[in-house]
Amino acid sequence: MTTDQIILFSLFVAVFALLLWGRIRYDLIAFSALLTGVVLGVVPTDRAFSGFGHPATLVVALVLIVSAGLVRSGAVFLITRTLIDASRGLGTHIVLMGGIGAVLSAFMNNVAALALLMPVDMQTARKAGRAASYTLMPLSFATILGGMATLIGTPPNIVIATIRENALGAPFAMFDFAPVGGIAALAGLFFVALVGWRLIPDRGETRSPHSELAAYIAELTVPEGSTHIGKRLAELDEIAEKTDVAILGLIRGGQRRYGRASNALLRAGDALVLEAAPEALDEFRAALGLAFSDAGRQEKLTAAGEGLDLIEVVVPETARIAGKTAQAIGLAWRQSTILMGISRSGQPIAKQVRKTEVRPGDILLLLCPRDRGPDVTDWLGCLPLAARGLSVTASDKTWLAIGMFAAAIAAASFGLIYLPVALGIVVMGYALTGILPLRELYDHVEWPVVVLLGSMIPLGAALDASGGTRLLADGLVALTAGWPAWAVLTVLMVVTMTLSDVLNNTATTIVAAPVGIQMAQSLGVSPDPFLMAVAVAASSAFLTPIGHKNNTLILGPGGYRFGDYWRMGLPLEALIILVSIPAILLFWPF
Repeated sequence: MTTDQIILFSLFVAVFALLLWGRIRYDLIAFSALLTGVVLGVVPTDRAFSGFGHPATLVVALVLIVSAGLVRSGAVFLITRTLIDASRGLGTHIVLMGGIGAVLSAFMNNVAALALLMPVDMQTARKAGRAASYTLMPLSFATILGGMATLIGTPPNIVIATIRENALGAPFAMFDFAPVGGIAALAGLFFVALVGWRLIPDRGETRSPHSELAAYIAELTVPEGSTHIGKRLAELDEIAEKTDVAILGLIRGGQRRYGRASNALLRAGDALVLEAAPEALDEFRAALGLAFSDAGRQEKLTAAGEGLDLIEVVVPETARIAGKTAQAIGLAWRQSTILMGISRSGQPIAKQVRKTEVRPGDILLLLCPRDRGPDVTDWLGCLPLAARGLSVTASDKTWLAIGMFAAAIAAASFGLIYLPVALGIVVMGYALTGILPLRELYDHVEWPVVVLLGSMIPLGAALDASGGTRLLADGLVALTAGWPAWAVLTVLMVVTMTLSDVLNNTATTIVAAPVGIQMAQSLGVSPDPFLMAVAVAASSAFLTPIGHKNNTLILGPGGYRFGDYWRMGLPLEALIILVSIPAILLFWPF
């Protein structure tokens, strides 16, 4: 072993020991290791920060922004309403979401499949009142597994096909990976759904500090031209139930219709009286295409500014609005702000919201021009609640957001455009069309995750350049000399999986595939089983968050620690080896 190899292996051991210890944040550990490598001369100075411009790092950052755009546009609400039921059991939900993710990732980039489904899964977890950590890791693993089944599902399969063409004169075809990769994916998916999620550490409920606040009494208006005009109010119950909204009654011509008025036929201008949390209220509005309680004022606000904000404030006794109504103090025309709802510790409100006398202790939900929240709060003399990420869904841009995302992923899947470039175009499209406000563009990036990935990539490249990975490969060939073919296959898969958990899976494939061919030649057998073993193993990076981009993506949103992955990932990798070896021997005999 050379001095550089000893230093790099020592650095990796130290990094993983500290990451598993969990007392120091993972981005600080990774960045410190990178700087140490530079100071010790094992990482070239001119390549020290190349990881921050690496496609893998860019993809992770861009996917998080795209996912936020899909949420803001209402695309995620559309998917959750049509496919997902939050009342399903956890195992059933994981099977459904994992199955959808696996199928999608077989025919599109598995990172893109996770980008579409991750916010859906998080919304479902919120509705079901459970921590997203229970389902995000199974979803990530399922999208990785699904990519094994086809040529285009994951980069290692494409690399393997190219290496086979160079070595044997013909590449693998589109579905040559399906028998082995498909069996491994199915076995892995059932393990994750039935057993795996139970191994994920309980990080506690991801509750908002405001989760115990009472719901707001609010109003939404049926606009002119609405498809719901002429329907009975009771026909909206199904969507209301799905979005956790209670329909309390109807206001027509300024008069409250007591009771549910469930048989009333809806007219333009009718106001629905609702009880809901702000997020549920926004989802219900987007689902039905309803307007805010003051539709005319809403149009003026939207036209005059760069968008709208939802803010929450508490009314003290000294507030300007205490003892008065929003209409009386001219909240709409003085501050261009709409009173959306009032939370009054569960007490009923009999009048229209804007005509209801506000009491000290009430919590108000306000719709105001973007960035005007602090000024409006000061003018009212109220106290702001800590921000909890409330936003107004741009429901009129749902299909535009979906169309841009689908077009970019289709173009990338067919090789017409590089995936990071395609995702970058989607991000710019979302920003220019107002789907995602410019001021929020960078808020959705998990910067500690970016630092982790950007720091580890140069270290992995240095290990490869120093001959460290070749040293491991040569040792593998020497170790398995004289062993039976199935045992050699098993060792090859174990070593490839281990490398893939540390290095980029594409880099692992480039190193491991020629080793597999060399092993086959030394045994005098077909190289196809060895190439197939490398393909499956290189994609099976489940022990760490840096082995695959999908695992990196969920690190921040799921609230995971570095050492959480191996708990489900280790038995999953063992299972994949257990089912893949017989499948390879059956479908790709020596």
